[in-house]
This record gives sequence, C-alpha cells and structure tokens, in this order.
Amino acid sequence: MTLYLVLFIFLAVLMIAAAIYSVVQKDLLYATLGTSIISLILSVFFYLLQAPDVALTEAAIGVALTTIIFVITIRNTERYEEDYHKKRNVKSPLK
Repeated sequence: MTLYLVLFIFLAVLMIAAAIYSVVQKDLLYATLGTSIISLILSVFFYLLQAPDVALTEAAIGVALTTIIFVITIRNTERYEEDYHKKRNVKSPLK
C-alpha cells in the first residue's frame, strides 16, 4: 500500500514539473515534449488505477497522435517565438 502511495506522489510531482516545464519553455518543440510526458504519466496513472483500456487510449491519443500533430505543425511554422518577433521587428508580447 505504501509503495503505491510513494509511486503516486512521485508521478504527481513529476507531472506537475513537466507541466511547469511545458508552460515556461520558449521552444515550442520542447514544450510539446513536455506535454507528451504529461500524457505518458497520465496513462501510467490510469494503468495503476486498474483502467488499462483508458491507459492505452491515453497513450495512443495523448502521447502518439497529439505529439505527431504538434510536431508537424511546428515544423510548418516558426519554431521560436522570439525569432519570429526579431525578424519582423515587432515587440514581443511575452516580455
């Protein structure tokens, strides 16, 4: 029982850290990687809560499909927001 509690707390802290990393990150590709890690941890949570069908769905959709769509979109657009603003001589709304 205590091993599961320690594992849940560890995964929850890791998920919160990945969420903060995703929000703070300025590189969109790394932010997408952070959201993928969040989905992966969430699928582990579902598996530990004895919902393997939901865990597999979260892994397939959250980790794989969403990450692929985000990476394709980032590849077709500007990767760094600050570089975009420097190229166009526009004041960045992030500052």
